[in-house]
Amino acid sequence: MYIDFYGFREKPFNLTPDPRFIFLSKNHREAFAHLLYGIKSRAGFILLTGEVGSGKTTVIRSLLTQLDPDHYRTALIFNPYLSPTELIHNINREFAVQTDASVSLSLLDSLNSFLLQQNSEGRTVVLVIDEAQNLEAAVLEQIRLISNLETDRDKLIQIVLSGQPELTQILKKKEMRQLSQRITVRHHLQPMDFEDAVAYVNHRVKVAGRRDGVLFSKRALRHIYSYSRGLPRLINAACDRVLLAGYSKDAAKISSGIAGTGIKDMKEDSASSRKWPFILIPIFAILVVLVAAGIYFRGDDFIRQFIESRNVQKTEEKTKEDPVTRKDPVITGEELSRAMAAELGIFSETESARRAFNTVASFWNVPPISEDSDFNPFNGMELSTLAKDLRVYRFSGNLGGLLRIDYPAVLELNMPAIPGKRFLSLVGMEDEQLLIDPPFPGKRSLSFTELEKHWSGHSFLLWKDPLNLLTDLLPGSKGDRIKRLQDLLREAGVYSRPSTGVYDSHTVSAVKEFQSLKGIEQDGIVGGQTLMLLYRSIGRFEVPGLTGGRE
Repeated sequence: MYIDFYGFREKPFNLTPDPRFIFLSKNHREAFAHLLYGIKSRAGFILLTGEVGSGKTTVIRSLLTQLDPDHYRTALIFNPYLSPTELIHNINREFAVQTDASVSLSLLDSLNSFLLQQNSEGRTVVLVIDEAQNLEAAVLEQIRLISNLETDRDKLIQIVLSGQPELTQILKKKEMRQLSQRITVRHHLQPMDFEDAVAYVNHRVKVAGRRDGVLFSKRALRHIYSYSRGLPRLINAACDRVLLAGYSKDAAKISSGIAGTGIKDMKEDSASSRKWPFILIPIFAILVVLVAAGIYFRGDDFIRQFIESRNVQKTEEKTKEDPVTRKDPVITGEELSRAMAAELGIFSETESARRAFNTVASFWNVPPISEDSDFNPFNGMELSTLAKDLRVYRFSGNLGGLLRIDYPAVLELNMPAIPGKRFLSLVGMEDEQLLIDPPFPGKRSLSFTELEKHWSGHSFLLWKDPLNLLTDLLPGSKGDRIKRLQDLLREAGVYSRPSTGVYDSHTVSAVKEFQSLKGIEQDGIVGGQTLMLLYRSIGRFEVPGLTGGRE
């Protein structure tokens, strides 16, 4: 729509979190500092609260990326609809604690052994529980018991509870006093002020690719700030609608009037959606009266004619329907969740992972893993690729970042109705829908929102490194691998110097330019993701994609 018109490479105001767009305001930095202080001082319990859309998840993800894996072990739980036993299962799973036990005590013992080991090796274990306002009292009590795992001097685990303001009210209840007393570091994330909101908007515009001047007038930004109250999620929604309004008017700059029009449209849409149920009530009542009257006066004849008319209508619809272009039926919300749980619940966690792996592996024309093989969902993919000339890239992030890599992927799902993890294959994109395998009854694709509701944020991507470049690609290194890397960068159009075999400043600059073009972190280091995108960008390598199938 407005992307090309305003000179963007991509939409600047998506609602899904993207690490490249992260902007930490004064309030976000203050919240970050509180969390970091609580963890480093081994406070034991840390509480972060904030309004819906205030950026709590942004702060948490920033924190987790800043904790050095050599000194910290971290886990994020963001599915709060768990029983106490399921919570321990999920925590152990996230920390890769191996246990065959099914009872809470044994699970807790296994976790305690893991924590003692990490403590003896000098590491701090951090557990973050998001959306904690939805936790039941029994689960909160289980979390308190976990916090009891300690030595004579130290807490063995640092627990961050993040949630909406009502979490504070829950902790004030009498039955929660033991847990509340243990929380020594608390912080409430405030909305951004106007100055930070302006910087936030300009930051996202710049990251999205626009370079030539200010896009929003100051009065337009005042409109947006007044509507959003400084909440990042509402700022994104307002800016997106305002840009659409500007595009529809061919306006090169966003004025106060255009901003007002876009925000007015948003408010009217919201009001209409709230009014519809009340409008339908009298209509439904009238229909009930008419149907009742028809039944009373015409009896069976009325019912027969009604059924016959519906059958005729269905027949006509079926005749008109083109089987080639027929779209999936509209299955959304809880109905979709139930369909997914029913389909994925047929198979165990291990079998679900094996099937998803085989689906993605088929894109690389490699033999599938047999049913009788010993396949572990969490390290089996790496082990299974060793003999297949493949590598596994473990992705952790948001859906936008995953789609930019454009490789078929195994998605890890959280299904509250099913114990353990389940896995789904992302195999393509079509008309802004994500094609999945296995399909669900009557539905072979999911929207971004539908998938994000159940996706854990973790994925496994298979790829090939035909030139064997992944190791020793660091600035300052030398050798034939560096020559091959420089050749690839030249083919990608970002390197024009001789292939010296030295990872010098020119090579670093070329790598950063390529990373910038692909919208990933510009660190000048060639890791798995950079290599995957390099191979994709060069035509002589056969790389399957989501948008183009097998290239």
